Amino acid sequence: MIPVTSFASEKIAVFGLGRSGLSAALALKAGGANVVAWDDVVAQREAAAARGIRLANFTSAGFSHVRYLVLSPGIPLTHPAPHPVVSMAHSSGVKILGDVELLARSMAAARFVGITGTNGKSTVTSLLGCLMCNAGEKIQIGANLGQPALSLEPLDGSGTYVLELSSYQLDLIETAVFNVAVWLNLSADHLDRHGGIKGYIDAKKNIFKRQNETCVAIVGIDDPVSLELANQLTALGVRRVVPISGRRSVAGGVYVIEGQLFDNIEGKHVAAADLRTIQALPGQHNWQNAAAAFAAARACGLSTKSAVSGLGNYSGLPHRQEEVAVIEGIRYINDSKATNIAATTHALACHSSIYWIAGGRAKDLSLDSLSEVLPRVAHVFLIGEAAKHFAERLQGLVALTISGTLDIAVAQARDAALDCGDETAVVLLSPACASFDQFKNFEERGDTFRSLVQGFETMQTGPFAAKNTTQHAGSSE
Repeated sequence: MIPVTSFASEKIAVFGLGRSGLSAALALKAGGANVVAWDDVVAQREAAAARGIRLANFTSAGFSHVRYLVLSPGIPLTHPAPHPVVSMAHSSGVKILGDVELLARSMAAARFVGITGTNGKSTVTSLLGCLMCNAGEKIQIGANLGQPALSLEPLDGSGTYVLELSSYQLDLIETAVFNVAVWLNLSADHLDRHGGIKGYIDAKKNIFKRQNETCVAIVGIDDPVSLELANQLTALGVRRVVPISGRRSVAGGVYVIEGQLFDNIEGKHVAAADLRTIQALPGQHNWQNAAAAFAAARACGLSTKSAVSGLGNYSGLPHRQEEVAVIEGIRYINDSKATNIAATTHALACHSSIYWIAGGRAKDLSLDSLSEVLPRVAHVFLIGEAAKHFAERLQGLVALTISGTLDIAVAQARDAALDCGDETAVVLLSPACASFDQFKNFEERGDTFRSLVQGFETMQTGPFAAKNTTQHAGSSE
């Protein structure tokens, strides 16, 4: 934990006592602040009180003698409407901050790498961490991935914080400077929390807010919004801009062509690595992720050789194109983190003969971007709230079944894949939706998928394994 000493002896309010909020409250208390906190959820309040955090309901107690409110990123700041506590803070003249801002103020001597984008943030954050650890660098990884920002360990000027940053977290920074800011891509997501696409883009842009001439901006250029942003940042000339691409050559940047990673940061096209040999980074979207992590490692001072040497050690993350098992010749892929259409489009592009499990709570009702990858899908099995809507949009384009729940969908997908007799068959969970209609989060959804698949392995090794295999060899049950 990092004690936040800059508010010692001052009364500080914390609203939202989930992982990041509780971490912030404890860090402020350890630094000598007079912390008062609240959460609308009783269990969260009880957990905080058990850790010695003083509680006060701000709705009734107000913000007397409070200058700062530390807000959990999960609480609406502006849209669909500000939380009542947020509105009270604004009307009382209380400044609102987030835990990442507190980390930046407390550990100002360290280097900060911030990574944002609609998709790929966790992969790039973990991959960059792998590259830097491999090179012997002193780092801490966290924020939106893994540990909350203030649960990380203190670092001095020789250390680097590698932080995955959501739009919610970036909305809550004020003075934080990211020495290396990585913008991967942008597509529609979380629009309800930002009042539309413009608000979402503006929140993401905060990652560049206080950069200066010593800083580096690494920007993906494989989507129109990001390409325009790269051009804007380059024209401003405030910081160095390093463009990255997973599919075309870019001067002064890092790019991938047909799986070959090239380093052109110093103006020479250096073939650095063959990404097709790295199983944990399948598909063109992951090639861009690799380019981003590689470029960030170079911006942090690693040589081309040093950055490349860590790529082969990367094992990937759960719930992101995670190969769970190969059973009876069928590959089972857990891509539960694909919570929007763009992420699922990338996943479908990586495979063929796909028995696709999709659905949940939809963020984007348009499925138009799937048109180019739908020929790869043999059958789609739909679950959750979005099942009916997706079925209406996909009817006539692909064979489909409304399964309703994940357990039924997995069983049906397995049977259909076995019946097809295709040795390249893949059962892919890539929902294109949030999980909250049927699960606590995408992790629980992915873990459930994994458990269901592991149940098939048990069938294969049990006393009836031979019988089951024979039955599925040529016909369905």
